[in-house]
Amino acid sequence: MPQILLIDDDDSLRKTLRITLQRLGHVVAEARDGDEAIRLHEKTAFDVVLTDLIMPNKEGIETIITLRRQRPDVKIIAMSGGGRLNAKDILAVAKAMGAHQVLAKPFSHEALVAALAAVTS
Repeated sequence: MPQILLIDDDDSLRKTLRITLQRLGHVVAEARDGDEAIRLHEKTAFDVVLTDLIMPNKEGIETIITLRRQRPDVKIIAMSGGGRLNAKDILAVAKAMGAHQVLAKPFSHEALVAALAAVTS
């Protein structure tokens, strides 16, 4: 099973996603923001990164660019509710910057499973 790095500043959503991913059989590490994620990614070669885009400290787009530079083969799934921005617009930017799949929050269990299948098959 792929090792997943889950990045989201919302503690309750991150916990829910971690539990869901673990129930699917994945090994999951968590980060609250892009800075923490990059430090973890330098120590462990994660197969998949699931990242929020609107976060404090280091935003998701900047995190995606850094992770892709560190390891071009890492598979990235970006997720966002848009915050003060339009979710479609920010997800399109994430895709252009190297995200393989995007998920608009809130998303279904089926959408998450489909995105994971798309990047791990």
